[in-house]
Amino acid sequence: MTMPFLERIEHDGQLLALILRRHFRAEGTHFVTPDDFTQQLGYMRHPTGHTIAPHLHAVAARSVVDAQEVLVILRGRLRVDFYSAAREYCESRELFPFDVVLLVAGGHGFEVLEAIEMLEIRQGPYLGGADTTRFEPIDPARIVVRGERA
Repeated sequence: MTMPFLERIEHDGQLLALILRRHFRAEGTHFVTPDDFTQQLGYMRHPTGHTIAPHLHAVAARSVVDAQEVLVILRGRLRVDFYSAAREYCESRELFPFDVVLLVAGGHGFEVLEAIEMLEIRQGPYLGGADTTRFEPIDPARIVVRGERA
């Protein structure tokens, strides 16, 4: 299935992020991530009366070496600046209510363009300050926003 409302942010052949835009609509269950991702992102749309059988998830040891995270924009507007693992600025995107971004690799920074409410979903356990390495952002004059704009 082609997903015209799924944006792939890549740099030098490495996937940095996936953005599932609010316009996406499809019947059924659609996962947009490869099976080996440590964060799985899926979209579901089912009619009234549809059932999902009760189930348990298998207890299994999993090795997580990268920290992928998901942001769900509830209200407002957010600019995401994408960086390579070498801290090189790549490009930016604006996110709007009901857009979802899976931050896969590299670095990222944000600017709130309109007061925002969002959800963040990430792997745990949280390691506090040891979870992130901060670095200098791109000069705002060099920001290039691609894709949807307000």
